[in-house]
Amino acid sequence: MTNNVPNGSYFKRRLERMTDDEFLRLSLYIKEKYGLNLEGRQTMVESRLFNYVSDRGFNSYTEYMNALFCEEGEGEMANIINRLTTNYTYFLREQEHFEHFTKVFLPEMEQKITGDELCIWSAGCSFGNEAYSFAACMEDYFADRPNNWDRKILATDISRNALLAAKRGSYAKAAVEPLPRRWKKQFFIEHNGIYTVNERLRSQVVFKYHNLMDPINFKKKFDLIICRNVMIYFEKETIVQLIQRFYDATNEGGYLYIGHAEAIPAECPYKRVQSAIYRKE
Repeated sequence: MTNNVPNGSYFKRRLERMTDDEFLRLSLYIKEKYGLNLEGRQTMVESRLFNYVSDRGFNSYTEYMNALFCEEGEGEMANIINRLTTNYTYFLREQEHFEHFTKVFLPEMEQKITGDELCIWSAGCSFGNEAYSFAACMEDYFADRPNNWDRKILATDISRNALLAAKRGSYAKAAVEPLPRRWKKQFFIEHNGIYTVNERLRSQVVFKYHNLMDPINFKKKFDLIICRNVMIYFEKETIVQLIQRFYDATNEGGYLYIGHAEAIPAECPYKRVQSAIYRKE
């Protein structure tokens, strides 16, 4: 923000409640720009923003949003998204995907790929647990196989705070409990109860900012797109459009993994393989 934004003070100001019009203004913008459906969540939005807006020295949400939506305030929207998105994730979440990945997907790609690159995208990667889990599976799978593929995983998110944490790759002991003991020794460095991803595994993941509402303009198409428990925040029309963009960005014979709690609309161009797993034919 620029000088239009007042500095915080040592004395907490009394912040007026968010009005319906203020919520509508903010929620419509976020829905259009980021696809997040905040309908019926005004209390949640207000509670998550209250301390932040108050600490910035604003007396009302209107005052804050006038600064937020001015031309100089565009970068501030990242702070809003960081506070409104729930980055809930853990290692080896939804085991069925990892079983398919190692028993079906990777063997198929070994037979199919004639070039030197395996393209995988973790879309909505949160704190990196998902991307590192799949990277560890690949390291395990190819440990005894001669293979010169470039198999880096692209991992993206709209939360810059989540991306910073993912790049650091440091996790509490409880977070790595689901992992095999040998993976903890092979891929992590432990210090004072904190487990940090080592360089070997870290080098297999590239973290970047990407808004799923934007066009998918990456250089190459993907053999696998992993977008799990992200579309639960989207409306059907948004999901249909996103699935089509994913489909267009998927190689023939490539796969899409979604969360088991998510439903794909009937308009989905992928063929269903099993629960939460789809294939482009």
